[in-house]
Amino acid sequence: MSIQVANLSLDPPVMLAPMAGITDLPFRRLVARFGAGLVVSEMVASGEMVTARPSVQARARVDLGLGSAGLTSVQLAGREPGPMAEAARLVAGLGAQIIDINMGCPAKKVTGGLSGSALMRVPDHALRLIEAVVGAVSVPVTLKMRLGWDSDCLNAADLARRAAAAGVRMVVVHGRTRMQFYKGRADWAAIAAVRGAVTIPVVANGDIASVAAARQALAQSGAAGVMVGRGAQGAPWRLAEIAHALHGTPAPAVPYGAARADLVAEHYEAMLGFYGRDLGLRIARKHLGWYADVAGAEPGLRPALMVAPDPAAALALIRSGFAATDAQSEALAEARAEADAERAAA
Repeated sequence: MSIQVANLSLDPPVMLAPMAGITDLPFRRLVARFGAGLVVSEMVASGEMVTARPSVQARARVDLGLGSAGLTSVQLAGREPGPMAEAARLVAGLGAQIIDINMGCPAKKVTGGLSGSALMRVPDHALRLIEAVVGAVSVPVTLKMRLGWDSDCLNAADLARRAAAAGVRMVVVHGRTRMQFYKGRADWAAIAAVRGAVTIPVVANGDIASVAAARQALAQSGAAGVMVGRGAQGAPWRLAEIAHALHGTPAPAVPYGAARADLVAEHYEAMLGFYGRDLGLRIARKHLGWYADVAGAEPGLRPALMVAPDPAAALALIRSGFAATDAQSEALAEARAEADAERAAA
């Protein structure tokens, strides 16, 4: 099974969500290597992209790693049609295979500037942005949004209908309103209204962190695929696990013990190479923490990784700490799978 977006086939229909500060090139490459139908870049601010010096714009090709991390979509955020259109042309020229429009980010620094999910409060203006981006590029344009701004503004189905008429080729819906941020549980059933409003593919997003959750999200929403965000943190193989269970793709070789230590070390060194030693050391800490959490590592490993003074110390902790989690990791994974299945059946 695959999702057709213009001339592109998203196979399997399991995708990595854009996450600021997380879905950088090293992480997207790792997820794509395990198996994903699409990986999406961190959000790119259209105004900053357009006003940047040519040298900075050219650097974006390297930073985004277009063409080197599987089928890649670049997500743009902004509030004005002109800069959004120009930014779309720029990133398409750099090699973006899909342009995604951000109308789902709930962060105050984004919505305060009438970007992200704040655009759902002004659908006529949101449509002008959509029309500008679609008219600016020949690559497919997609839209990511929420159910609405709040419980009194649940307009995802109407906005999706208008977006599809304007030329958007796929819609991703996070099953919460903006005012919910990430609280409570995603309402996958509410996405069904969007699915019923359009003929283009609809993808479900929000709280999809396991095979059981993905299966339930598809059943409740009627969506054509799922997009995984936080569920991939510390588990870049998660998308491949879901794709295998739901669509029969090859099962990923989930690493345990020494193999997991090797993978974490590889990711860590890739981040150091991408960002440079000092910045990479800081940015990598959150990933190391997630790996420790998912692996069920000894309680002392996570805090030790957070304060490792240099790469050599961090790598030594990775080698010793994760190599000792073999049996613990498998047992924890089985327990979590059982718990997810029980929650999905409830």
